[in-house]
Amino acid sequence: MNSLDHEAQQKLQELQVLEHNLQNILMQKQSFQIELNESLNALEEVRKTNDSIYKMVGSIIVVVEKEKTIKELEEKKKILEMRNDSLTKQEHLIETKAREIQQDIKKLLENKSSSPNQKTK
Repeated sequence: MNSLDHEAQQKLQELQVLEHNLQNILMQKQSFQIELNESLNALEEVRKTNDSIYKMVGSIIVVVEKEKTIKELEEKKKILEMRNDSLTKQEHLIETKAREIQQDIKKLLENKSSSPNQKTK
């Protein structure tokens, strides 16, 4: 019975680590999504304008080429989408593993409560 408690505690700790990792992934995904939305909005605005395009470089603003800026924004968009896809895959893997551990814990607890070695009065 003591080893069962220890095993259940180990599973609970593993589950807590997975939940913490999942929370970190979700925060990263949110950050990338915000950055992706900003890039998409910038890309749309750059494509619409016929005026000069300006960009912050350090603490100054410089004029940049429209086509070069569009290529940079499209590349940034691709990278952010790939990172988001990668995080989504990690998220699904962690969720699957967490469900498996939850089922293991449930089985351990059910076995413990129905154990014939339990003391009865």
